[in-house]
Amino acid sequence: MDEKAKRTRELLASFYSTDPSAGGGAGVGAAVSPRKMASPDSINSLSFDPDVYMSLLVQKLNLEGLLQKHVEMAAEIKNLDTDLQMLVYENYNKFINATDTIKRMKNNIVGMEANMEQLLAKITSVQSKSDLVNTSLFEKREHIEKLHRTRNLLRKVQFIYDLPTRLAKCIKAEAYADAVRFFIGAKPIFEAYGDSSFQDCKRASEEAIDLVIKNLQAKIYLDSEPIEARAEAVVLLKQLNFPVDSLKTKLLEKLEDYLMTLQDEHKETGASAMDTLETSEPSDIGKLSDTILSLKTPTDTNMASVGEISKIICAYLIIFPDSERRLIELIQDLFTKRYGIIEQRVKERMTSADILKMIRVIWEDVILMDDVLAEAALPAFSLEAARSIIRQFISTSFSHLLLEVSDALTKSQPTPQKGSEESSLQNTLEGSKKAVIQGSLDLLLEFRQLLDDNLELLAKLRDLIVDWVQEGFQGFFQKLDEQFLGLCGRGYIANPISSVIDAVQVDKVQTGLVLVLAQLSVFIEQIAIPRIMEEIAASFSGGGARGYEHGPAFVPGEICRIFRSAGERFLLLYINMKTQKISILLKKRFTTPNWTKHKEPREVHMFVDLLLQELEAVGIEVRQILPQGLVRRHRHSDSTGSTNSSRSNPTREDKLTRTNTQRVRSQFLESHLAKLFEQKMEIFTKVQYTQESVISTIIKFCLKSLQEFVRLQTFNRSGFQQIQLDIEFLKNPLKEFVDDDAAIDFLLKEVIGAAHERRVYLQLFFKFNVIQ
Repeated sequence: MDEKAKRTRELLASFYSTDPSAGGGAGVGAAVSPRKMASPDSINSLSFDPDVYMSLLVQKLNLEGLLQKHVEMAAEIKNLDTDLQMLVYENYNKFINATDTIKRMKNNIVGMEANMEQLLAKITSVQSKSDLVNTSLFEKREHIEKLHRTRNLLRKVQFIYDLPTRLAKCIKAEAYADAVRFFIGAKPIFEAYGDSSFQDCKRASEEAIDLVIKNLQAKIYLDSEPIEARAEAVVLLKQLNFPVDSLKTKLLEKLEDYLMTLQDEHKETGASAMDTLETSEPSDIGKLSDTILSLKTPTDTNMASVGEISKIICAYLIIFPDSERRLIELIQDLFTKRYGIIEQRVKERMTSADILKMIRVIWEDVILMDDVLAEAALPAFSLEAARSIIRQFISTSFSHLLLEVSDALTKSQPTPQKGSEESSLQNTLEGSKKAVIQGSLDLLLEFRQLLDDNLELLAKLRDLIVDWVQEGFQGFFQKLDEQFLGLCGRGYIANPISSVIDAVQVDKVQTGLVLVLAQLSVFIEQIAIPRIMEEIAASFSGGGARGYEHGPAFVPGEICRIFRSAGERFLLLYINMKTQKISILLKKRFTTPNWTKHKEPREVHMFVDLLLQELEAVGIEVRQILPQGLVRRHRHSDSTGSTNSSRSNPTREDKLTRTNTQRVRSQFLESHLAKLFEQKMEIFTKVQYTQESVISTIIKFCLKSLQEFVRLQTFNRSGFQQIQLDIEFLKNPLKEFVDDDAAIDFLLKEVIGAAHERRVYLQLFFKFNVIQ
């Protein structure tokens, strides 16, 4: 609003305000909030003090300021007077207009009283004439009404006399509804005068109506009659006060038997279809599912559909409203059996398209039946049934996938007679990889169809389906790990580096299978889990129906950790099994002969060839499964330290034989002191998933076992020379298998040194006996 109107409003508000604290501000014309206390120098407040105001002005302003303040205050007083004058004029004009309006109203009402008196006189005249007409016509009207009552009575009497004839015509035309209506209309007259005036008519009518009742009963039990006609018959019997309780019981039993027959035929059809499923092509599964779920079998075209059953239920509800509970039980049992057939089918291998087709057929029937019998709560019942079916389908799919992976691992294992070991392990590994990754992706595609379908029933289960799929993968990989352990034998995994040698147990598990499992575990950890996680994140995100307190359904980090650990254990188990097998060969070699009486060597012992054959077999298996290493890690030429043992050379044997016992003991001391100052060499490193690493580790273990077997024996000169010959022959072939020549040289020298120590020990023993 403009400044003038605002100022006027504030002035009026301060003038008419009953609040003593309301008033103007410190300056002239300035409004002050009523929440603040007015000061004595406020010119617009009730507590204004002129002396205080003037004293403040004199203190604040000079002479020119006082003159200016005087001019402003005079102008403001003039403006206030003008505003008040205008307000008075405006209110005066309004009072004048109100007075003129009242005068006009008074002038208009003056002539209305005469008009009202004229209207009253006319109404009174009309009323008197109307009374005169009614009085003159009263006798004639009474006579007409009496004649009309007589005519109606004669019509009723004529109807009673004609009733038997009418009922006969209705029976002949099968118009039972008209017959019942006629008889009910005449029944009050028969009750009042049936024993006197209309005795013959009553007897003939009752005979006719008894025939009607008999025909209606026959119509109810006649299966060829439509359900609407049978329902009408029951309603007519009720109108005739015929007892229908026994009729209701019989009809409900008949309906129950009918539904049981449908279920039995339905079950037989499902069983035959399931038998056919075992020998059918995948393209025939959809046709079989239609045959199972339809209420019409291929051989019975007259069987009622669900739509006809819904009409029957609707008619029963109309005829027998108190039979609702029994009808609910029958319908729920019918759909329970139908969902049970699907659950039986789910146990077999089937696609999600077939599951959706079967559920959709039943859901359409549920919607149709729910419109008739909503109290049965069939949608909620179907939701629980579909929930159980979908969860069972997902669980069964993962079980089949687990079986496929197991078959890929076990059914393709080689037999020694076939001679195809060189490629069988690789085929087994590739088949297992395909079974894991492709089988998982195929399952995700199947489960994706469940989410993409627009069926209302599945839309309510979307979050649960996502959780079930993720839980399924978590459980699948955990069970797969347990299955791997079962294939290898849990006892071996518990202690894969055990030193106990049990040939019978080693032969029970194929070493190639253990190596395949090790590499397959690495594949699952590095490739399968990330790929499956990407697909789950793209298509199965969300969920959360299981509750956040239970944590995520699928934890890929945990699965990767499980298979990383499993791969390492399987690899160590493979190395241990191969080492045990070779150690058995070495044990037989060193425990069988008498080394103290060994003859001079003429050729390399046969165990060397057997050892190389075993290592070659290991190489064949490893090359099929494991990749080659990138670089050779340690060669003899790269070693900078001394790896030569400082033990006595065998050429000093003649010198040792000529020394005394004290010299021999000094030599032992020198040998052990030399070990303390040799450069330390890392012999046993972490096993890598490469051909060279696995073979090197097996050879190192075998050489250490060889060294231990040597230390348990005592050798004469010829036995020691045999050991030298065998070890020297093994040097070059072993270096072809490994990537660490220095370690092999070191271990071979350790074996020679151990044999030399045992020979010196024998010499020392003989010298000691001679001295004694």
